[in-house]
Amino acid sequence: MNAPIATGAQGFLARFEGLRTRLPGDPAPREAAAETLRALGLPGRRDEAWHYTNLRPVAEAAFHEPLTPLIDCAALLARVPSVGTRLVFVDGRFRADLSGTPAGAAFTPFATNAAFGPLARPDRDPLVALNTMLAEDGAVISVAANTDGGTIELINLATDSPGRPTAFHPRHLIRLGAGARLTLLDVALGEGTYLHNPVTEIKVADGATLTHVRLQNEALSAYHLATIYTTIAAGGTYDSFTLVLGGRLARAEIHTELAGPGAIAHVNAAQLLSGVQHADITSVVRHAAPHGTSRQTVKNVLAGRSRGVFQGRIEVARHAQKTDGYQMNQALLLSPDAEMDSKPELEIFADDVKCSHGATVGELDAEQLFYLRSRGIPDKEARAMLVRAFLTEAIEAVSHEGARGVLESAVRQWWERQAA
Repeated sequence: MNAPIATGAQGFLARFEGLRTRLPGDPAPREAAAETLRALGLPGRRDEAWHYTNLRPVAEAAFHEPLTPLIDCAALLARVPSVGTRLVFVDGRFRADLSGTPAGAAFTPFATNAAFGPLARPDRDPLVALNTMLAEDGAVISVAANTDGGTIELINLATDSPGRPTAFHPRHLIRLGAGARLTLLDVALGEGTYLHNPVTEIKVADGATLTHVRLQNEALSAYHLATIYTTIAAGGTYDSFTLVLGGRLARAEIHTELAGPGAIAHVNAAQLLSGVQHADITSVVRHAAPHGTSRQTVKNVLAGRSRGVFQGRIEVARHAQKTDGYQMNQALLLSPDAEMDSKPELEIFADDVKCSHGATVGELDAEQLFYLRSRGIPDKEARAMLVRAFLTEAIEAVSHEGARGVLESAVRQWWERQAA
């Protein structure tokens, strides 16, 4: 009789024991991460940061190592219009045959030089520890000082393995030199049941600008648990937008530090959920230097029995005078069974700042709906118009025309599925 496959933290630790001699890079960080995961286990509802998101389905699943046949991914790739140079990862591993060569940036696969960056905290976060322990590949992208890196598409695909759920843990590092520019379209989509647990470390140097557009459109039976760390030096800009459409259970945890004077951070997002989906945007924006500016607007459209979560925290250090921080969370409920949990927080130690936050949760405006219906517009079309109007402001904040078009196409397809 075969022994049952271990699940939860023990299952991942057992996998590490089987892979440890084959994993790239220095084993010391991986061993330390394994000790952290062994001590802490996977996060539970008693952890304050995970109070609204239950990882029990992940803990109870038995995940396997992905197989790596050179299968045809044309159908998956066709779901995303091409707007730049593509770097394609399939089941967490780089596929050179599907990828191009960036003209303005240097790229190496993490597997060839597995050096972990200094921003992530595997000693504190079990999911980052899990990634550090098992990361096999990812994208290492660098843009030299005063160079325009153009547009890069970081495409993460997951293939279907019926009856054999898989898990992969990409490690991505993005570095921009002083005065550099880059647009990164970061896309995750797939088929089947799997865990996608990426960790991304981003460094934006003095006066550099990174436009980071994320589209999470995973399979509806998948789990997506992403952690992003960003540090922004003096005069630098991190302009990000995350669109969440897929996943049975999804969470994006975004840590952003404005480390230099005059740094700017935009950490915007939208979540469109239906059925029994659960998605969580958790952010920590830390102002560690004076004259920093941060903006965050997260919009949610929730149908069926879906549940959205937003936890946003702005921290202002004592010496971060003249900080300007703003945070807003808005939710549109399309069903009486949908639920939104919102937890904005401010922690301010400086005395010369301008910080505010707010939250609104409600249904479609009955008067607006009546007005459209009275003009002969059918109910479904009227509802679609109001939902699209609700989302337009958020998506229009994406400055890159091609990336914005990719998001608009994804939203249109999502709404067509709801209306069918």
